[in-house]
Amino acid sequence: MKVILTEKPSVAKDIAAHLGAKQRHEGYYEGNGYQVTWAFGHLVALKNPEEYDPALKRWTLATLPFIPAQIELKVIEDPGIRKQFGIIKGLLKSANEVICATDAGREGELIFRYILLLSGCTKKPWKRLWLSSLTEAALSAGFQNLKEGLEYDNLYAAAKCRSEADWIVGLNATRNFTVRYGGGKTLWSVGRVQTPVLQMIVKRDDEIRYFKVEPFWELFTKYREVSFKFKGERFKVKEEAEVVLNKIKDHSFMIEQVGSKNETEHPPLLYDLTELQRDMNRKIGLSAADTLQFAQTLYEQKFITYPRTDSRYLTNDMKQQIPEILINLKVLKSDEIAPLDLANLSFSARILNDKKVTDHHALIPTGNVPGPLPYPSQAIYDAIVTRLIAVFYPACIREVTNIEGSSNKEFFAAKGVRILVPGWTVLYPKKTEEGKEVQQLPAFLKGEKGPHVPYITEGKTTAPAHYNESSLLGAMETAGKLVEEDNLKEALKEKGLGTPATRAAIIETLIKRTYIERSGKTLIATDLGRYLIALIQDPNLKSPELTGEWESKLKEMERGKFSATDFMQEISRFIKQVIDGSDLSKIDYKNYGNCPKCKSHIIKGEKGYGCSKWREGCTFVLWNEHKGTLLNDGQIRSLLQKRISLQPISGAILSLSDAGDLMEIPIPSGEGNRSKRSPQKRKNLRCIVEKK
Repeated sequence: MKVILTEKPSVAKDIAAHLGAKQRHEGYYEGNGYQVTWAFGHLVALKNPEEYDPALKRWTLATLPFIPAQIELKVIEDPGIRKQFGIIKGLLKSANEVICATDAGREGELIFRYILLLSGCTKKPWKRLWLSSLTEAALSAGFQNLKEGLEYDNLYAAAKCRSEADWIVGLNATRNFTVRYGGGKTLWSVGRVQTPVLQMIVKRDDEIRYFKVEPFWELFTKYREVSFKFKGERFKVKEEAEVVLNKIKDHSFMIEQVGSKNETEHPPLLYDLTELQRDMNRKIGLSAADTLQFAQTLYEQKFITYPRTDSRYLTNDMKQQIPEILINLKVLKSDEIAPLDLANLSFSARILNDKKVTDHHALIPTGNVPGPLPYPSQAIYDAIVTRLIAVFYPACIREVTNIEGSSNKEFFAAKGVRILVPGWTVLYPKKTEEGKEVQQLPAFLKGEKGPHVPYITEGKTTAPAHYNESSLLGAMETAGKLVEEDNLKEALKEKGLGTPATRAAIIETLIKRTYIERSGKTLIATDLGRYLIALIQDPNLKSPELTGEWESKLKEMERGKFSATDFMQEISRFIKQVIDGSDLSKIDYKNYGNCPKCKSHIIKGEKGYGCSKWREGCTFVLWNEHKGTLLNDGQIRSLLQKRISLQPISGAILSLSDAGDLMEIPIPSGEGNRSKRSPQKRKNLRCIVEKK
């Protein structure tokens, strides 16, 4: 008997129907020599510390870090799960051969391997069914091309390391910060990926909070009804702009240069999960988690391919499938597909690239045409269909005209844009609107001159925007780097935070723990989240770059190019460093610390503490009085060496930023990860920055 294990009951039902296994039993289907059973996602979890040693149930610093030589597994404590696991175990024990049909990716591999391991069936012969869709054709091809299970050992190694690394960092860091700073009331949840994401949000909020709005003035002149902009920098003082205006107002304006060139904008790449989530958040305000949920349903309904993909390309062997898919989709998008020559589609390297497809190819429709779908499933499906059509449309070509002119040796420029070939943008009306002319330009001749009307406009600098889910997903994908251009994004994806399958869950976890909250379409750190980031002084624990490097190494591990042992040793060294570095008792009382600005020694003065290089221009000073309270030497040393002082001052802690600013952050008084109250009813906790 061949036993097939799927990740979900719905997938087991489809596979059983395909194989003719029509007999329904409790927990599995049977027929034609197959038994098809299912998990409910994760049935197996990592054991808790107290299951290794009951003494570890009590949280103490003395037991940290806790890193077992061998991390052990257990069945999740749930009656339904334990019952289904027992059924699976019995089937696996009696099987002649096992087929892994869990989702084809890192998490699916982990689910299967953990069940196999805990069932004691690792020596059973087994094969891997690798699917990118659940259509009959895909199932037939998958069973005809079953892979040897050993081919996926590297994938399992990466999945296992990711799971254990998150467990080690999360468990030890959470216990460490909770015991040190929770006061017996507050649980501080810290994670390998969630904390760097929180740090990005806090940092952005700080940039906005401390952003200083500054006025500026710009100089323009109107010549032949066209506005030309001064080519110099913005003016910070209006009088400076007026000086230039007065210099040119009585002189004629002359055209110095006239140049036009065509710019080509290629169609966007196909969707991966992250880009789909970003698009749906921008267009219809859908959260990343909801987009994934609706896409997963469309996949299980056989309308789209596997959604949890990080690739935006197809493989060369899919050339024959795409025209057939588009033919089937004509009933939905006949006008859009009509311009395409389906017998001679142009497959560029922006569409087909085997090297950029690992687990799964880009997200595309299967060609199965649905009936009416509920909203927003319909919006997601339409976006995926339209994107597949768009990649075969011609590029959009714009004529960009640049005009340069001068008046009394002061230079100005104007720009006009005219669409020559709309290409793929006809499928995206809003995109076409964005590409309309900046302004209509008449024909200009080099050397012509005439009267003009100069004028000044006033503006104000604007702070960066708060993160929304779209921009945060983009930042997570590129490890905090703000990148929109497709090619650069692709290059940085190897070092992103989390994976397409986990990013939505990370955002939802931060919201659930009240470290961030949704405010309209934006994501903003709460006082609790800001407090946690202030507590964590090890920059590596909240570093998007380091976490991105780890994710890169996991991907290298999947390819067999990085050792699992080396990775876990690196994680162990890291968590030991975190625990040691957060110990405020390890303060050097012989020295005050180093200057946050130039790293030189700090010396004590009459009214405060300053940089020893003050004669050389370093301006850092930490005054010994804060809001009428004198800070003692211990608090000063704590601030300078650890950047934080936990000795309460008016019910708050003090934190010193790298710039030398003193932050007062209220102690949350045990509010922890609780609050079900609305943000408006929550206690108004404010962060105050004092710059001396």
